[in-house]
Amino acid sequence: MRITSSDLKELGLLKHYRIIRKWACKTCDIKEADLELLIYLDSIEHFTKDDFKKGTYSYSWDNRRWNRLLKQGWITVWRKRNRTTQKYHIYKVSQKCKQLISRMYRIMLGDEDIPTSAKSNIIMRKNSYMDKVLSKSIEYVNKDNHLRYGL
Repeated sequence: MRITSSDLKELGLLKHYRIIRKWACKTCDIKEADLELLIYLDSIEHFTKDDFKKGTYSYSWDNRRWNRLLKQGWITVWRKRNRTTQKYHIYKVSQKCKQLISRMYRIMLGDEDIPTSAKSNIIMRKNSYMDKVLSKSIEYVNKDNHLRYGL
């Protein structure tokens, strides 16, 4: 069964994407461009560093991105090179990354709420003006999901 544009519109899948992305980035201390690149790489499953470079063309230049994502555990080596038959490493997104992306999808589909306690959501501590604005938006997203999906 093929999903059409009207199906996506009815689901409202992208309606709250911006708020959900900002929550994910702030909670996991990751840049927005990095998160979107990881979503792209997750859809590839296994990738090379060349695939990573192709995925970065539409983002701002950041020559530290690859090392940062590896160091922070967002990308892991799936198969190491052995210099004879495998000439390069093959990578995959980590389990931590897969869990974050799956959680974002569940929130977009209304299966889960964005946490609203200050203990589990750093934004709800309202340390800055941006946090105060985002916390209001998060409350709106959760309320909208409850109305639309009957949570």
